[in-house]
Amino acid sequence: MSLIAVMLLNLLAVLAVMGVAWLVHLWRGKVSVVDGFWGPGFAVVAWLTYLLTGGTLERGILLVALVSLWAVRLAAHVTRRNWGKPEDPRYADMRADRPEVFWIRSLVTVFGLQAVLVWILALPLQLGIAASAPPELTWLDLLGLLLWSFGFYWEAVGDEQLYRFKADPVNKGRILDTGLWRYTRHPNYFGETVMWWAIFVVACQVPGGAWTVISPLLLTFLLLKVSGVTLTEKKMGERHSELAAYKQRVSPFFPRPPKERKR
Repeated sequence: MSLIAVMLLNLLAVLAVMGVAWLVHLWRGKVSVVDGFWGPGFAVVAWLTYLLTGGTLERGILLVALVSLWAVRLAAHVTRRNWGKPEDPRYADMRADRPEVFWIRSLVTVFGLQAVLVWILALPLQLGIAASAPPELTWLDLLGLLLWSFGFYWEAVGDEQLYRFKADPVNKGRILDTGLWRYTRHPNYFGETVMWWAIFVVACQVPGGAWTVISPLLLTFLLLKVSGVTLTEKKMGERHSELAAYKQRVSPFFPRPPKERKR
């Protein structure tokens, strides 16, 4: 099967995944269920690509394993975080604009859009798994694995630290500035970015893999300027009076030692 055919089937598959998410949203009445389907969408693309092409055995297994581990952890974390919580404000604001038609409009503006984003961001996965060359693992595969592990640590540990911090009523109204959160205001987004650059490092060595750099570039842009850092800090600014001082002490994205508190 040609790579183009595989990619088209992957697009249909991820559209189907988000279609199921849309049906769940109609049942639960919460658009934010889409967040729990984000990671599994990538896993579906990875597994389908591997099953349809076989790819280079070792590299295909490596990429499928890494993405599956990331997807399971992320889905479990998001489901636990959102369970019993009201609708995410960003989706609530979208629903407030013509609520009578949002149930159908969301199929395109939320679920369909995220399906297309998953497919685009998964381009390094699709090429890396499907390629038959290089025939054996290389130093770039090892470098990608090391970078991915580094990023996974920052995302997984950062998420867990924030979850436990918010779960403690004593911390209501406070900003987490300990653990990994003392080195960057967004260790989870930093880790996610590193992981997808790591996937690209693995994929860049296969024929045509270099052009998939659009995937980590797009993800980095989205996390820094659209749905990640910018949106999160806007929401924080509405709730936390100490945000300005926190921003002065802690790096916005790339980890570094925090500055001393001003006395």
